[in-house]
Amino acid sequence: MESSIGIVTPQRMHFAEPLALQNGSTLAGYDLMVETYGELNADRSNAVLVCHALNASHHVAGIAADNPKDVGWWDNMVGPGKPLDTDRFFVIGVNNLGSCFGSTGPMSLDETTGTPYGARFPVVTVEDWVNAQARVADAFGIQKFAAVMGGSLGGMQALAWSIMYPERVGHCLVIASTPKLSAQNIAFNEVARSAILSDPDFHGGNYYAHGVVPRRGLRVARMIGHITYLSDEDMATKFGRALRRAETLVDGVKAAGKEDGNGNGNGQDDAYRFSFDVEFEVESYLRYQGDKFAEYFDANTYLLITRALDYFDPARTVGGNLAKALSHTTAKYLIVSFTTDWRFAPTRSREIVKALLDTRRTVSYAEIDAPHGHDAFLLTDSRYHNLVRAYYERIAQEVGV
Repeated sequence: MESSIGIVTPQRMHFAEPLALQNGSTLAGYDLMVETYGELNADRSNAVLVCHALNASHHVAGIAADNPKDVGWWDNMVGPGKPLDTDRFFVIGVNNLGSCFGSTGPMSLDETTGTPYGARFPVVTVEDWVNAQARVADAFGIQKFAAVMGGSLGGMQALAWSIMYPERVGHCLVIASTPKLSAQNIAFNEVARSAILSDPDFHGGNYYAHGVVPRRGLRVARMIGHITYLSDEDMATKFGRALRRAETLVDGVKAAGKEDGNGNGNGQDDAYRFSFDVEFEVESYLRYQGDKFAEYFDANTYLLITRALDYFDPARTVGGNLAKALSHTTAKYLIVSFTTDWRFAPTRSREIVKALLDTRRTVSYAEIDAPHGHDAFLLTDSRYHNLVRAYYERIAQEVGV
């Protein structure tokens, strides 16, 4: 039976050994925020690493000790009796370098200056994150993960793990992801970054010193991103063309009403207000998401992580041949896509599957017919969850838990 992990507390892990980055620079001592769930068995064979997507963190599951409303971003997937069962597996969530949830990033103090890194924080890549995560595994004495799993950007990290540390990954679960961004996806990221960079409060990335936050840029960036996470079908179902507020005359007095999408509000036809304020429900929703995001996310972090997305391309160094990039891997793979995900469409997952088959790797593939777009990987869908549950049952039998 499924149940909640309950209250969880993260730990801050410090690493004194410098980390060489792909851009040629070196990051000196750094911290990573980590959360763990379940118990590591005696031979340390039941460990699973869960890699997070753009705006998530180490807080994968359970309830944050300092905020009862802060439930882990994949709480429906990870926990006792859930698809990734913490009664059987020891699950690790790591907040990546450059993030704004406790790991060393632009908001952290640079010991050489005594001020936040800000724009001086180095550009990091998916491969840099994987190398940092490997040190977390070392600290726990984990030589090999039973599985590395992630959705979206997290799926890119899982794929990179299987390539960079083939001997340390038993199974690789890549969900709603891609082997590299398309030009269209890079374009979306550039528009979002431009919104932040052009905000007068950005101050070249050193807005901390000015005591301001580039909220307008962050709001727009989030709105752009959020549109790409939803499908047209999902947006139509949730919002249609419904008006958030329309003014109608009731007994000669203006009254606020909400239309039903067919031009009906308060039992009467509501007219447009012919303004540039929020009129449609979908506009209200996007602005709400943007405002909420701007309150908790860091603009420099957004720039860093979207650029890491852009740079990811494991086949780049082998002439664009993905099969060749995967040729030395030893993991078994589960690749999952969703039919209405147009951000990372099923065709991109099939590219990974084909490359794995071409190089004779063991791979299972599922394409889930779900209406929710890219966000489907975060939602509860019985077919999707039963698939992941069955796959972890197979892993549990292999490692004897």
